[in-house]
Amino acid sequence: MEKSDALISLLTEERMLDEQALEALIAKHEETGQSLIAILKEGNLLDEEQFTRIVARASGIEFVNLSPGAVDPMVAHLVSYEMASQHTLIPIKMEGNRLHVAMNSPLNLSVRDQIEMKTGYRVVPVAAMPGAIRHAIQHHFDVTNVTKQAIVSMRLEEGPAEDIQPEKPEQAPVKVGDSPVAKLVSSIIDGAIDARASDIHIEPQLSDMRVRYRVDGVLRIAIQVPLSVQQEVISHIKIMADMDISERRLPQDGHLTLARRGQDYDLRVSSLPSTGGEKIVIRVLSKNTDRWSLDKIVTSPEDNRRFRSIVENPYGMLLLTGPTGCGKTTTLYGLLQLLNSPEKNIVTVEDPVEYHLEGVTQVQVNPIAGRTFAKALRSILRQDPDIILIGEIRDAETAEIAVSSALTGHLVLSTLHTNDAASAASRLTNLGVPSYLAASALLATAAQRLIRLSCPKCRQLYEPSEEELKYLRRGSGANGAYKVESESAEPIKLYRGAGCENCGNTGYYGRKSVYEILNVSHEIKRMIAVKSSDQEIKQQAIKEGMKTLYESAVNEILSGVTTADELTRIIDVEAD
Repeated sequence: MEKSDALISLLTEERMLDEQALEALIAKHEETGQSLIAILKEGNLLDEEQFTRIVARASGIEFVNLSPGAVDPMVAHLVSYEMASQHTLIPIKMEGNRLHVAMNSPLNLSVRDQIEMKTGYRVVPVAAMPGAIRHAIQHHFDVTNVTKQAIVSMRLEEGPAEDIQPEKPEQAPVKVGDSPVAKLVSSIIDGAIDARASDIHIEPQLSDMRVRYRVDGVLRIAIQVPLSVQQEVISHIKIMADMDISERRLPQDGHLTLARRGQDYDLRVSSLPSTGGEKIVIRVLSKNTDRWSLDKIVTSPEDNRRFRSIVENPYGMLLLTGPTGCGKTTTLYGLLQLLNSPEKNIVTVEDPVEYHLEGVTQVQVNPIAGRTFAKALRSILRQDPDIILIGEIRDAETAEIAVSSALTGHLVLSTLHTNDAASAASRLTNLGVPSYLAASALLATAAQRLIRLSCPKCRQLYEPSEEELKYLRRGSGANGAYKVESESAEPIKLYRGAGCENCGNTGYYGRKSVYEILNVSHEIKRMIAVKSSDQEIKQQAIKEGMKTLYESAVNEILSGVTTADELTRIIDVEAD
């Protein structure tokens, strides 16, 4: 009963519950025999911080209001970044042979034993808010801080910068392990994964080596590394990716796989010789197969329904259009995953094969070995395929085979580089496909863009400017889900991110796809066959119910998902 009395005293002192709620809690405890903690959790009577305090008090564990400044930097690194992140914990101070560790789950004896075995110190658990622990981890294991420590270690091991001679290709290979250069490269990769980066750019400059991350489609500077350690870093990455460290005059490609916090990643490494040295770009690919769910990729119910309807056809061609990096391949993979079944033979030809899909035969283009898109396609057609994915239609021969395949009983999915859905047909004819064949083969074309999402942690309401309203009114057409009222109506309000730690002070967190899906009706087939202009085809599609990219983006803005700035970033609003 003493423990219950102590908890009731804490609830009273901290005014966590009002008198009526406290009486009801005690009554239920006495009536059912349930613990106070169980009743509090079951009824969601406390917020996260209050509940953490209560659990700590019940267990005789100290609760701390943790901040990064309260953590001893040297002590923090007694555990690895992986362990700290996986279990949401961080060592905060030492007292003799006792190591005080702030933990999200201070009662987890297994994790406490792991820390004791690794460090040799006796663990004293303290409770803290999960968000505060993650903030402390982010601060003390920040890529910049870890990089600085690694560079200092490298200098201590290898002597002054003047003694380092990165020009020598005969330099001894750096082994993957716990060396300072390995820690430096590991911290750069970990930082990219934590930042949700799709690419890492390691670029030699005049005075240093710049590391940038592409996050939500936009490059941002992560760290500056002294130029004196450039070659060690590049050589280490090349060794990890099974590339030739002695070859610095020609571009190279390689890849490696690694696991971080229970998640597998595939890293595609590309080197490019430049005047300042080799530039390295690393594409970060998650192996999470759940990402290929069409419902997660195409979140608009209307667009999702349209795509599903298109690929229900047993044969014909679907083309996705848009600039590089707009998510076309991801959408196609989502469609393949939807179609993937034991009854279907699905074959892809790609350059490169970026993601591996279970149950799908994937062929990589290799021009040096004579395996071009066209030659690979000819071989694929002898493999009795039902569905063919072509990474990109680049030339006349590939276009001809793709159209022929669509006309002879195959479902063909592919991509083209055009600005909108209507211009895909004319692009095929420009590649040499007769217009009547293009008209017969096409089921649909779809233009795609990726818009950044307003950060949910810092987004705020604001009244749009007249310039923004002008663009929004133009985009809320007959097919849009929203209408922007005239100037006399009540002013509309939009959302935008103010910038916070969660979004790296950008105001954006994550991206989503918007589409312009053009179903090739009988009338549009006729227009393609007689070589009607792209604009005429587009107008006909709008009459038939096509929602333009402009409208799709405006709908997302008015629903508070993104900002008006994204409209002008991804779409040529003057041309539309």
